[in-house]
Amino acid sequence: QILPSGGGSAQAGGSLTLSCDYSEYIYSRLSRYCMAWFRQAPGKEREGVAAFDSDDRTQYTESVKGRFTISQDNGTSTLYLQMNMLNPEDTAMYYCAANRFLGISCLSPMAYKSWGQGTQVTVSS
Repeated sequence: QILPSGGGSAQAGGSLTLSCDYSEYIYSRLSRYCMAWFRQAPGKEREGVAAFDSDDRTQYTESVKGRFTISQDNGTSTLYLQMNMLNPEDTAMYYCAANRFLGISCLSPMAYKSWGQGTQVTVSS
């Protein structure tokens, strides 16, 4: 499991940055892997927010395009999600995930085997 940090509260239009330490994650040393951020709001299904794979391809769900940016720092083994122009619809529990590449979209929850604790993001209007 890799655990995220950096959640909290923000006003609409504000920004937050989430981070995950994946230094203990062995799959990052494989030739092909996925890393991603997901979120789940109460009463809703888990949704892929942003992902990238070992071929440096990035994917974003439509609602966050132009506002969120996924990135990694290999030197510190940290995965980031920069969230700008937040709105109340972004309120959810956010999770980071990683796995070896299974041949399906890295934005799909089916691409990952396990989920750790999330970090809450709350955006007020």
